[in-house]
Amino acid sequence: MQQADAQFDATASRIANLPFPAVPGAQSNPPDNLELSANIVSLLQSRNYFDANAKVAHVADDIQKSTLNILG
Repeated sequence: MQQADAQFDATASRIANLPFPAVPGAQSNPPDNLELSANIVSLLQSRNYFDANAKVAHVADDIQKSTLNILG
């Protein structure tokens, strides 16, 4: 979960530091658009990794509770 959080923070920082077009309404360079797209994909992956890890932790907790109930 920490790795997903670190990846999310790093990607958000990269997005925040992307250059904006000098003239409002002007088109940015294609590499800027591609970099933004790649970073958005990375943000979504980070979120999915975090969610998956949280679900695993929740299931592990449920299994532990069930085991203690059986033994108790």
